[in-house]
Amino acid sequence: MPELIRPSTVLPALRRPITIKTSDGLNLIGEVATPEGEITGSLLMLHPNPSGGGMMDSHLFKKAANRLPALAGIQIIRFNTRGTSSEAGRSGGEFDQGIGEKLDVLAAIDFCFGQLHVKDLYIVGWSFGTELALKYAHDKRIKELILLSPPMIATNDEDLAFWKDDGRPITALIPEHDEYLKPAAASLRFSKLTNLKQINVDGAKHLWVGEPMVYLVLSEILKIIAPSRLPLPTEV
Repeated sequence: MPELIRPSTVLPALRRPITIKTSDGLNLIGEVATPEGEITGSLLMLHPNPSGGGMMDSHLFKKAANRLPALAGIQIIRFNTRGTSSEAGRSGGEFDQGIGEKLDVLAAIDFCFGQLHVKDLYIVGWSFGTELALKYAHDKRIKELILLSPPMIATNDEDLAFWKDDGRPITALIPEHDEYLKPAAASLRFSKLTNLKQINVDGAKHLWVGEPMVYLVLSEILKIIAPSRLPLPTEV
């Protein structure tokens, strides 16, 4: 008999720990969850700010890793940026306010292509992770960026100019009640990025708490990477 997918649901995947080595000698702790069957796309996840509790196990990312390999054939790659801890362990180094983390992002992207041999790589950033994506995820092999609750604090006009000229697709999910960047302000910040699709989410907050919001976010990811696998099941 089918069972409802719950916050604690873990569906089958090939899961293994990974260690990403940065160019300045740090070991970053992570995990890759690979579908047992065909891979429809690979998703590298950049987590929220560790100074506020963000990590590779932040709830949206952990639920994506627990569900999307089985439900949509999406490979999920998560890791802790420097100085960040989770159940999997603590990455080397110390939190550097998004500056030294440039080397973490570059190392993670190289790991995806060099060690995991991914074919189609997408990057999703959440909060602080969106800043890392916009500032540092410039590698031409990346297909698209997905931004969840971008605060747009560290991202500057030069960063946005890069993406305007680059032209690759960007999707930004903006919560109605985000304390950092609400939909109207986001429209102004992104007004020159004709390649950016802004999705305003009624009733949502910065942390996307609750299963309805998790379902919405994961469904938007599927629209980009694996639209043929929609609608996302609610039972297994």
